[in-house]
Order: sequence, then structure tokens, then C-alpha cells
Amino acid sequence: MSGVDRLLFILTLLAALGCGLIAGVFFAFSTFVMKALARLPTSHGIAAMQSINVVVLNRWFLGAFLGTAILCAVAMIGAILRWQMPNAIYLVVGSALYLVGSLLVTIVFNVPKNESLAALAPDGPRGADAWALYVSDWTAWNHVRTAASLAAAASLSPGLAA
Repeated sequence: MSGVDRLLFILTLLAALGCGLIAGVFFAFSTFVMKALARLPTSHGIAAMQSINVVVLNRWFLGAFLGTAILCAVAMIGAILRWQMPNAIYLVVGSALYLVGSLLVTIVFNVPKNESLAALAPDGPRGADAWALYVSDWTAWNHVRTAASLAAAASLSPGLAA
């Protein structure tokens, strides 16, 4: 195994692990966190999610989330440059799944919903309707992120076999 092949293997392994880790975080939100928040009184659910949206912006989560995106981008470029490798297609597909289905969906759908929620007064008159719509829409897009991250990990994994 050449040095470039070894580096691509390590990057792919780390990307696959990152995709799996992020899939687990998203899975937790889809399967029980959002359901628990939705069961709270509206003002409490809004306030709790507003707090989560602030606290999640930390080096550990952002390092894993954005670091995985960087690893996927590098793995994708490496696979395209070494397209003759039998596992290149797995790296490209897996990386694209994460970059589009996790990162891009987050930027285009979940973050704007979080920003709208941040501007909402938990006890305000629009609270109940806005919260119900937020929970439904945010969770639906989170399901997409969960599936995409898990599919990315699954695709990157066979890409480890040369």
C-alpha cells in the first residue's frame, strides 16, 4: 500500500466513523429528544430547544460535524483523482451522501428553522402554532440527515477494502 493509499484509507476510516457518530446524534433527536420536547408545555419545549441550539455550537459537536464534512470532501477528491481504484465509487457516493444529505440539509433547512425559533418568545402569542410546525418540519428534515449520515457511513465502509 502506497503512502497515498494509506492516507486515503485513514481519511476514509475517520470519515466513516464521523458519519456514524453524527448519524447517532441525529437518530437520538429523531427518535426521542424531539418527541420528549414536544410533550412539554409549549413555552418549555421552545425554551429547551433554544437552549440546545445554543449549546450545540461547541467545539466537540462542530468538530465532529464539520470535521466529517472536511474528511468526506477530501476522500471524495482523493477518490476522483484515483478513479481507477475499485473502491472509488463507494467513497464518492458516501461522501456525497454526507455532504448533501447532512451538511447541506442542515444549512438549508434545519439552521434557518433554528434561527426562526431563536427569535420566537417562548410565551408569545405565536408560540403554540410555531412550535408545532417547527417540531414537525425540523424533525422531518432531521430524519433526512439521519438516513443520509447512516447511508454515508454504510457506503464509505466498503470503500475501505481495496
